[in-house]
Amino acid sequence: MRNETSVTEFILTGFSDTPELRLVSSLVFLFIYLFSLLGNMSIIAAVTRDSRLHTPMYFFLQNLSFLDMCYTSVTIPKALANSLMGSNVISFWECVAQLFLFLMLGASECFLLTSMAYDRCLAIHRPLLYGVIMSRKLCVKLVAVAWLSGALYSAFYTANTFSLSFCGPNVVDHFFCDSSPLMRLSCSDFRTQEKVGFAVGGCVILSAFGLTVASYVVIISAITRIHSAGGRGKAFFTCSSHLTTVTLFYVTGGIAYLRPISQDSLIQGRLLSLFYSVITPSLNPLIYTLRNKDMQVALKKLLAPSN
Repeated sequence: MRNETSVTEFILTGFSDTPELRLVSSLVFLFIYLFSLLGNMSIIAAVTRDSRLHTPMYFFLQNLSFLDMCYTSVTIPKALANSLMGSNVISFWECVAQLFLFLMLGASECFLLTSMAYDRCLAIHRPLLYGVIMSRKLCVKLVAVAWLSGALYSAFYTANTFSLSFCGPNVVDHFFCDSSPLMRLSCSDFRTQEKVGFAVGGCVILSAFGLTVASYVVIISAITRIHSAGGRGKAFFTCSSHLTTVTLFYVTGGIAYLRPISQDSLIQGRLLSLFYSVITPSLNPLIYTLRNKDMQVALKKLLAPSN
C-alpha cells in the first residue's frame, strides 16, 4: 500500500448532519446494536447447547450469527462513541483497519450465504447422500474458505482505495470509513481505482450470487418433483429464512457497491449502508427464529434451563 497522504486523521459526519437528531439517532442505533448482539449471541448459545441442532444447517447459522456480530461491531461502537462524546475523529490507520474489516466481513458473508445455499441444495436434491457429503470436515472447510476469500478480497479493495493520495479535505460524509466517500476525498484522479474496484467487486458479488441462484434453481427443480403438498411445503419452508436473508443482503449491498461513485448519492449511500451493515444483521436472528420451531424450542430451553 502506497501512503502518499498528508492526512493523518479523518472526521466522520456520523448518523445525521443535524445536531438535534444526533442524540436521537444514536440512541436508536444503540438499541438496534444491543438487540443484534443479544439475538445473535442467543442463536450461538442455543445451537451450542442443544445437541439436536448439531447439524450442518445450524453450524452455518451459528457462523453467520458470529459474523453478523463482528459486522455490526466494526462500525456501530465507534460511531456511537464519536456521536455521544462529540468527537468524530478517526485516525488514518484506524480508518484503514475499519474499511478492511468491514469489507472482509461483508465479502465473507457473501460466500457463507453461498455455502448455506449449497447445504440446502444437497439436503433437498440429494437427501440420501446428504449426510455423507456434508460432513463436519467439509462444513469447516467451507467456512474457512469464506473467511479467507473475504480477507483476500478486502485486502485488495482496501489497498486499491488507499493507493490514492489524501491531502485534504478530510471530512468523510458517512458514519464509518467506506470506500465510496473516501474516494471522493482524494486529491488525485480516482477513476482508475473506481473502475478496478467496480470490476473486482462485481466479480465477487455476482459470482457468489450466481452460485446461490444456481443452488436455488436446483432446489426449486427438486421441490417440484415432490408428489405430496406437505413435502413440498416442508422443503420450501427449510429454505425460506435463508432466501429472505439473501434477498435483503444482496439487494442493499449490490445496489451500494455495483454503481459508479459518480452516480452515487451521499444520502442514498448512507441509507443503503445502514440497511446492509446494521439493519440486515439485526434482523437475521428474527428471520431464523420466527419460522423455525427447532430454534424456538432451543431458545426456550436456553432461557428456562430448569424446564
